[in-house]
Order: sequence, then C-alpha cells, then structure tokens
Amino acid sequence: MRRRRVVAAAGAVCAGLLVLSACDKPTPLSTITVGRDSVSSEATCGGEGKTLQAAALTKCLADKDIKSITVDPDETVRFGVDPDVADKRWTILMNGQPLTEDSDKTYRTIPGSVFFNAQYGAQGSSTLVTIKAGDGKKNSQSVTGLWSFKLKKDD
Repeated sequence: MRRRRVVAAAGAVCAGLLVLSACDKPTPLSTITVGRDSVSSEATCGGEGKTLQAAALTKCLADKDIKSITVDPDETVRFGVDPDVADKRWTILMNGQPLTEDSDKTYRTIPGSVFFNAQYGAQGSSTLVTIKAGDGKKNSQSVTGLWSFKLKKDD
C-alpha cells in the first residue's frame, strides 16, 4: 500500500514537471499606479527581447483589448517595469508619440494632468499610454516590446 502511494506521488510530480516544461515563459510585467489603484499587464506585443517589425507595432498600437485605470488629473501617475525591461531601456508613449526620453530606471512618475492636456497631444477624456522597451542602446529606435494601457479621466 505504501509503495503505491510513493509511485503515485512520483508519477504526479513527473506529470507536473512535464506540464510546466511545456508552458511559455510569461513576458515581464509593467505596472501603472494612481493613488491606491494599480493595473499590471504582460506585454501587449513582443516582450521576449526580439526586435518588432513596423507592421507589428502599428497593429499592436491599434489593439483595443487593453487594461485601463482611472486617473485624477491632480494625482501622480507612477510607471514601473521589470528590471529586464529597464535593462533594455524604455520610454513612455502617449497616443503613440514619445512623452519621455528612454530610461534604464525601473520607476518613473508623471503628473496626471499631462495625460489630459491638449498641449501634450491629449484628446478627450481618455488617453492611450504605451511603455516601449528598446534594445538596450541609448536613444535607439528599435522596439522589443509594448505594454499599453488606457488612462481614463476621473471627473
């Protein structure tokens, strides 16, 4: 009886390892925090370290199935990325246009009012914000991953 349990347990462990080995490694996370609320996401496109082609980028930026967070314009919006993304250098895009210079830090902050200010290209009460991972070279135009979020204005 005891031997059956040992064999069954060993079989379960082997089966579990087999299932795990077939899984894809998740892409690094990116997080936006406003006040006490936060939203995290795996890469919308890429995120595995390979350079993305222009057609893939355009399609990715048009993706409508993205996470959103409500932003009070008087709050600070905090952006955080995994160290793997920071090592590749990253920038924040607002409606597809660069909002910040690339950085190798894991954390950045921007006033919430920026995301709803026409001076910065905002239109209406929501803004598409994308975190763009580079290839590790300062000011490089290569893109290895995109993490997109919708910021909705809190009235």
